[in-house]
Amino acid sequence: MVPSIYLDNGATSWPKPESVYLAADQALRMGGSAGRGSHNLALEANKVLLEARKNLGELFHLNFIDHISFTLNATDAINTALFGLLGSGDVVVTTAMEHNSVVRPLCVLREKGVILRVVRCTSTGIIDKTDLQEKIRGAKLLVLSHASNVTGQIVSLEEIIEVAHSAHCLVLVDAAQTAGSYPIDASKLDIDLLAFSGHKGLLGPQGTGGLYVAPEIELQPLRFGGTGSQSESEEQPGFYPDRLESGTQNMPGIAGLAAGVQSVLAQGVAAIYHKEQLLSRKLREGLASISGVQLLGESKGPHTSVVSFVIGGKDSSLVGYLLEKEYHIICRSGLHCSPWAHQVLGTLQSGAVRFSPGYFTTDSEIRATIGAVDAISREDFYV
Repeated sequence: MVPSIYLDNGATSWPKPESVYLAADQALRMGGSAGRGSHNLALEANKVLLEARKNLGELFHLNFIDHISFTLNATDAINTALFGLLGSGDVVVTTAMEHNSVVRPLCVLREKGVILRVVRCTSTGIIDKTDLQEKIRGAKLLVLSHASNVTGQIVSLEEIIEVAHSAHCLVLVDAAQTAGSYPIDASKLDIDLLAFSGHKGLLGPQGTGGLYVAPEIELQPLRFGGTGSQSESEEQPGFYPDRLESGTQNMPGIAGLAAGVQSVLAQGVAAIYHKEQLLSRKLREGLASISGVQLLGESKGPHTSVVSFVIGGKDSSLVGYLLEKEYHIICRSGLHCSPWAHQVLGTLQSGAVRFSPGYFTTDSEIRATIGAVDAISREDFYV
C-alpha cells in the first residue's frame, strides 16, 4: 500500500509524538480517577492533571493554572464560556468569519434573548475594524477566532483586545487553530477567556481541550455534578477548576495531552511555527503558479499552515476525492464547518479544498502535492 501524504492537520494533527501514545496507554493501564478517593491510583491520576495544567500554563504564560479547566474540545470550551457568561439582554459581538462552534451556540443564545452583532469582513476575510469599533459599544463579550480555519489568516489579538477592553468588553479567543502552532502569551495580551482544542497543534488525542477563565470573571457552569470536592454540599463548588469540571475526567486523553504539550514546549512554539510557515509558503507559491487555481484569503500578514483553494469550476469535493484516490493525499474539502466564512469568501456553493501541513510534513510531500494539484487542474471534468 502506498503511504498517504497527510495534510489535514487543521482538523486533527497526525502523527502524534511517540510520547503521546505511551502516556495515553500508561494512563489506561494505571487505573484510578483524579479526585475520586485518596488511594495511590487516584493520587497518581491527580499528578497527571496537575502536569497537564502546568504544561498548558507554561505554554500560554498563565499564572493561574487552576483557572484552566479541561473540556471535550474547543467547541465544548466555547459553549461553556458562552452559556456561562451570557443571558437575555446581553450584547455579544462576533465576526463574519467564525466557525460553527461559535456561530451555532450564538444563534441558540439569540433565541434566548441575547443580542448578537456580527462584524463585517472584507472579501478576503479581514475584519472591518471600523465596523468592529461601532458594534463593540455596549457589548459584554467579543468572541472570535485567533485564526481562520479556512484562510489561515491570524488576527492581531493585541489590537483587537485593546479595542474591546477600551469599550469595557470581555474577549473570548477561539485558539483552536493556533494553540501549539503560534505563540500565545495570554497574560501579556490580557485575554479574558481562551478556548483551545487538544488534538490539533497541541498534538494530543481527540476528545481533549480546555478553557482558561481569568480570575476576575464569574462563569456559571455548563454541567453540574460530582467533582470529588465539597461532596457534603448540594451546591457546585465555587472555585476553579472544580467549578467547571464535573464528572470523571478523560485521564488517558489528558495524559496524552500533557505529553503533547510537553513535546511542543521541547520543540518551541516559535520553531514549530517557523517550520510550518516554510512548508505552507512553498505550498502557496506552488499552487499560485498553477493555471486556474485561486487561493482563498489575504496573502499578506501572518498565517497558520492552512492553505485553501478552488480550481476554476471544478467541484472541490471531487478534487479532494481525486487527491486521495489517485495521489494518496489526505486533505479536507467542502465548507469546513464554516459557512459564514465561505459566504464572505464567495465559495459557499463550491466549497474549497484545504491543505494543512504539520510539523511532521516533509518538503518532498509538499512538492508531490503541488504536482498532484497541477495534474488534476488539467483534467477535463466540471460539476
